[in-house]
Amino acid sequence: MATEHQDAAPDLNVPLVPDEKHSKLQDLEAPGNHVDIHTQGATSFFKTCFNGLNALSGVGILSIPYALASGGWLSLIFLFAIATAAFYSGLLIQRCMDADSNIRTYPDIGEHAFGNKGRLIVSVFMYIELYLVATGFLILEGDNLQKLFPNVDFEVAGLTVGGKQGFIIIVALIILPSVWLDNLSLLSYVSASGVLASAVILGSIIWTAAFDGIGFQQRGTLLNWDGIPTAVSLYAFCYCAHPVFPTLYTSMKKRHQFSNVLVICFVLCTLSYASMAIFGYLMFGSDVQSQITLNLPTNKLSSRVAIYTTLVNPISKYALMVTPIVNATKTWFPYHCNKRFLSLFVGTTLMISTVLVALAVPFFGSLMSLVGAFLSITASIIIPCLCYLKISGKYQRFGCEMVAIGLIILMGVAVVIFGTYTSVIDIIGNL
Repeated sequence: MATEHQDAAPDLNVPLVPDEKHSKLQDLEAPGNHVDIHTQGATSFFKTCFNGLNALSGVGILSIPYALASGGWLSLIFLFAIATAAFYSGLLIQRCMDADSNIRTYPDIGEHAFGNKGRLIVSVFMYIELYLVATGFLILEGDNLQKLFPNVDFEVAGLTVGGKQGFIIIVALIILPSVWLDNLSLLSYVSASGVLASAVILGSIIWTAAFDGIGFQQRGTLLNWDGIPTAVSLYAFCYCAHPVFPTLYTSMKKRHQFSNVLVICFVLCTLSYASMAIFGYLMFGSDVQSQITLNLPTNKLSSRVAIYTTLVNPISKYALMVTPIVNATKTWFPYHCNKRFLSLFVGTTLMISTVLVALAVPFFGSLMSLVGAFLSITASIIIPCLCYLKISGKYQRFGCEMVAIGLIILMGVAVVIFGTYTSVIDIIGNL
């Protein structure tokens, strides 16, 4: 809905995972390119499945064994429960888009349901999630590079910088030029490899256990109530792709098949996450770290393959994660400002801020747990449910669907409260 008030507002039409999509999908997101719901998209069923798998496959696979170790074997029930709730909320997003031909992005759904405040709330959650995930990329790089080079310290102007902190700064300097780029199409293709990266990491870790002497010897704990909030929060982080679903839907040639796309994507990704969780927990038990790659022996080829794959993907994805934030921030400045200088200034400032946060809170597991509990649950489960109830008018009629959605929202709120509290306490305790 192109209205005058949006011209002065930030560009809120940017999908959560812009890197996972073909350039045609990005064209659909450009302001002013409104797509009628009956207009045929160009993307095939299988390409949409691939894009959906890329959106759902991310760095969460590295933390999933730690999540299982935190909650115990029975916490896998929560993994499947969150996967089911996230799948259902994906279907609700489809129904919301079917309700109005002008809805084509996630913020559009928020606006259609709750007006400008709804658009603002949805966008704020999207951008904060993007920001913290990008920050997590830097922490992940620092952790894994320190794993490969454990005894390295840096001396700058007489000051000694620790290995992990130094690696975070170096990686940031390497990534910085990509943040300045106007055309991110090349990085889009490089980073649209979530499926391949997840498969390589999973295969390498299984190989390390089966053939490099680690084995599957650990028994683990049946249930650890104290660790359930952390486990559930990290499980939720694995399913934070919902803001990009509208883009997938509008791009499809046969949109009536979108529910089948969701089935395939959620089943395959959940099997992948569950496999990594089980194998990782059997390998290292309660000693598994927040990123399973930090447990791997660096003298084995299979371990190095897993670590190198982990290192490459975030470098290509960082710029694509922060570009929507840069573009939105630039709209706050007067139009007569030099656009090139503005891009350099905003991009560099944003990079510096994420580096400072990564250095101040270098705890990947706790930070991603916070993202999962507060942002992913809200953006991927609670908001779609609330928007659907408002758009469909189902909140006015008591029935089975109303009860089911109400239970999902209550579950989400409980995760937000307990998961966020636990994550914040963990971060404060580690500082």
